[in-house]
Formats: sequence, structure tokens, C-alpha cells
Amino acid sequence: METLSQIDYNRIAEAIAYLKLNFKQQPSLDQVAEHINLSPFHFQRMFKEWAGVTPKKFLQYLSIEYAKSILKDKETTLFDAAYETGLSGTSRLHDLFINIEGMTPGEFKNGGEQLTINYSYAESPFGSLIVASTKKGICYMAFADDQIEALTMLKSTFPNAKYCQLLDMIQQNALYIFTQDWSRLNEIKLHLKGTPFQIKVWETLLKVPMGDLSTYATIASAINNPKANRAVGSAIGNNPVAFLIPCHRVIKSTGEFGQYHWGSSRKTAIIGWEAAKTNSQE
Repeated sequence: METLSQIDYNRIAEAIAYLKLNFKQQPSLDQVAEHINLSPFHFQRMFKEWAGVTPKKFLQYLSIEYAKSILKDKETTLFDAAYETGLSGTSRLHDLFINIEGMTPGEFKNGGEQLTINYSYAESPFGSLIVASTKKGICYMAFADDQIEALTMLKSTFPNAKYCQLLDMIQQNALYIFTQDWSRLNEIKLHLKGTPFQIKVWETLLKVPMGDLSTYATIASAINNPKANRAVGSAIGNNPVAFLIPCHRVIKSTGEFGQYHWGSSRKTAIIGWEAAKTNSQE
């Protein structure tokens, strides 16, 4: 059964898809509201509560021109230490607060039979989530439009682990990232199964600040492997922790947002939402 927040997000996602599809026509507020069967007043209020900006303003953040301007602006400075030091705490949230520890072969051998994994379901601005943790940290987080399917996907990663449906403190702390109340946020520890190369790519993604974008080529250069675009793309596609490891911030060099493991419409929503939040704080 869908929650109210899931229903609201689905409406917003439908509106964003409509706005992007009809970008050249610049649809009016009334047209978008009618498309998702809401009154213009209700739609405007719901959208602004979610994004912090009007639909018209939000639409600017979805343009290829906007994405290209972000890429061009950050092209030479994205991974420069001095640049990173000068960023605000809000923009550097992932880099400052999130730490990745790779699982040892002993921890994930034989399908993770030595692991005990707690998991729970939660709401986010982008739909329902499943979040799972070991005693060392978050090991999995994914958008869960279907809870049974989401749990099946989790269990396929560690088929022989012991599972318990329990919201623990590790999960609660990680979920504070969606509240915007980061004063309550302690360091988020991720405990991940991955190759050394994958871990390196995921750690590099943490350095892409909220509201910024990067490309596969830039990530490959940042790990001193500029010819590894395809391998970088594969590692990003296998990211086991949605949003916390911000693979959604990697787009095509053309400025197009491209695909996303949890749906291109959701990627568009997240990129626009982050742009709206960071620009409103400037």
C-alpha cells in the first residue's frame, strides 16, 4: 500500500517528466496541474514544499544548458584540494560525513554467511527506500517502489546472510540525510562489498558536491585512469547505496542526464531537487 509521501512523490515525478518532455513548449502551471489531476493551487503548494522553489524555477535546473554550465564551471577544479576546502559544509556533505570501509573477503565469502543484516523501509523525498546495515555500517540502500522486490534484490547480494527486519541506530543516522537537519548527523559509515576499483570509484563520487555534476571521464581522470570510462560506468552502475553515494551526479558530457539504476525520472528529480536546495542557500 502506498504512503501519502509516496503518492505525492509519484505525482511530482509525473509532473517533472511532463515538464521535461514539453520543455520547448514551456507548459503553464495550469497545464501541468491538469496533467496530474490536481488543482493549480494544490500542485504549486505541494511542489514548492518538496523542492523549495516553484515548478517554473525548477525547470531551469533540468535544462542541458544548465548542466553544461555546471560541468564547464567545475571541469578544472572539481577535485582540486583548495577548491574542496573552500566549499560550504552543505555542499561537502557527502565528502565530510560519509566513510567507506570495504568488506573483507572473509566477511562476504559463501554468500555472506557470517553476516547479520538488519533492514528496514523508510520514506525519502524521492520515494520509498530499503536500507540495510551490518554491525559496521550501511551495506545497502535502494529505492523500493516494490518492497518485496527490493528485499529480494538485497538478499541476492548476500544470499546466505542472516536477516532481521529492524531499524537500528546505524540506519537512523544515515536517514537524517533526508531531513536537512544535519546538525543531528554523525559520521555515516558504509560497509560495502566491492572490488578495490569499485571502492575507489565510489569514494571519488563522494567528492562531487551536492548541486554539482560530473562526467564519467572526469571520474576516470580523478582516479588516475583516464581510459577507464567504461569500467567507471560499470562501477557507478553497481553502486549499492543510493543517494548516499551520489552516482546520480554523474551525467553525460553532452549535458544529458542519462540513465540511472533506479529510473531516469528519479535521477532528474534528485538533480533538480539538489540544485534547488543549494541555489536557495547561496
